Amino acid sequence: MRKLVVVNNPKDWDIDIEEVEVIDAQRYLTDPTYIEMKSARVFNLCRSYKYQSSGYYVSLLAEARGHRAIPNVTTIQDMKSQTIVRAITDEINETIQKSLAKLKSKNFTLSIYFGQNVAKQYEKLSKQLHDLFQAPLLRAQFVYNKEWVLESISPIPVNEVPEHHEKYMMKYAKAYFARNRFSSARVSKKVYDLAILVNPGEKDPPSNDKALQNFIDAAGALGFYTELITKEDYRRLSEFDALFIRETTSVNHHTYRFARRAHADGLVVIDDPVSILRCTNKVYLAELLTKAKVNIPKTMIIHRDNCVKVVEELGLPCVLKKPDSSFSQGVVKVKTEEELQEQLKEMLYESDLIIGQEFKPTDFDWRIGIMDKQPLYACKYFMAKDHWQIYNWEGKKKDVAGDFETVPFAEVPFFVLHTAMKAANLIGDGLYGVDLKEIDGKAYIIEVNDNPNIDAGVEDQILKKDLYLTILKSIKRRIELQKNIVNNNNHESS
Repeated sequence: MRKLVVVNNPKDWDIDIEEVEVIDAQRYLTDPTYIEMKSARVFNLCRSYKYQSSGYYVSLLAEARGHRAIPNVTTIQDMKSQTIVRAITDEINETIQKSLAKLKSKNFTLSIYFGQNVAKQYEKLSKQLHDLFQAPLLRAQFVYNKEWVLESISPIPVNEVPEHHEKYMMKYAKAYFARNRFSSARVSKKVYDLAILVNPGEKDPPSNDKALQNFIDAAGALGFYTELITKEDYRRLSEFDALFIRETTSVNHHTYRFARRAHADGLVVIDDPVSILRCTNKVYLAELLTKAKVNIPKTMIIHRDNCVKVVEELGLPCVLKKPDSSFSQGVVKVKTEEELQEQLKEMLYESDLIIGQEFKPTDFDWRIGIMDKQPLYACKYFMAKDHWQIYNWEGKKKDVAGDFETVPFAEVPFFVLHTAMKAANLIGDGLYGVDLKEIDGKAYIIEVNDNPNIDAGVEDQILKKDLYLTILKSIKRRIELQKNIVNNNNHESS
């Protein structure tokens, strides 16, 4: 992948870095060489990203050409909105307060050059801001009002870097481009670059180590260079063509930020950010499935005004779910009025809306894996020993999870498959795991997971390695479709 530093005037960037080509914005925008170039990372160091300026068009047309633009248009627009800036940086508030705690003034300006600052004490804050707003040169303005608040963040025009900071900027730039240089381990015949996001410390990840290796092997067979990445690799997303998330997802979490950033950068993403938003919130799913007339257990969206009607509506025992519950966590069964009131008080303190459902006990739950609106696998997950869920996190280690049985599709009742696919198709065409209960000849949706388990020895028992190949073939098709669309648009406009 070619590396291009684009500036308004080549004199703005007098730094010689191996494998980095410096060109002016006019040339990038008009020269057919760059219009037809199939693969490039564009580091936009123009003096302004103002709407309809040459700097703005560099990032805009880079995306249209299928190039990776840093910053991309989404980042440029995000930086203009104080509301978005506050929302995005809310998650690093603790770092902001700790980093600026010793300051005596009411205002502070932080200059960030390729993710670094000249002062060591602001290293962590600079890196986190750069990860959230991926632009090479940033200026963050903070104000103090009871606590430190990021008032604005904006690009620093390269020609406005103070003279006494230039040597630091040069040092940081060289380190940045060296770190982003492709590893020598990459084989030239590899067609696409795939990042698989994992958390090595996760207790119960969606794929075990053997499954991850199977994904890597399948990807290699299809021409992918594949790398396992972690949350520390956020700034490297632009190096890849696709992101495959194999870490438990949540909205207020780095997994969603990775999905959102990768999607904005034009990568193919599984799980895509829309699916994460839709699947991880039980309130949304309940509303969506009810409206589509998909069978679900009798359900009540509970809030402070109607919580007194839970017993009347659902009876006892009943099940209460936090909106973002997963893997049986944040889900409780209440048997008595006292338990109900205690749990309602606790849950409604954390969320204005929660889910209540009638209790429908079964020996097992179906899990139907679906991708591209087609079934992948079918499993029966049996309840944990002496428990009403498939996971019992308070049980003995060997009894945490129940048994399983992977089932050929010919042995899955039609109404189970049909209901699962109807529910998943309401979300999108990504990779989903639909949990259902089979009761009296009907299937009832329990939840739709955007990040379903694919474990070696469990979900792959029937398809074996073809399960991994099927998923990776889908990712490859999506990349090729996306690139074809970009190429066709380029030809039509030229």
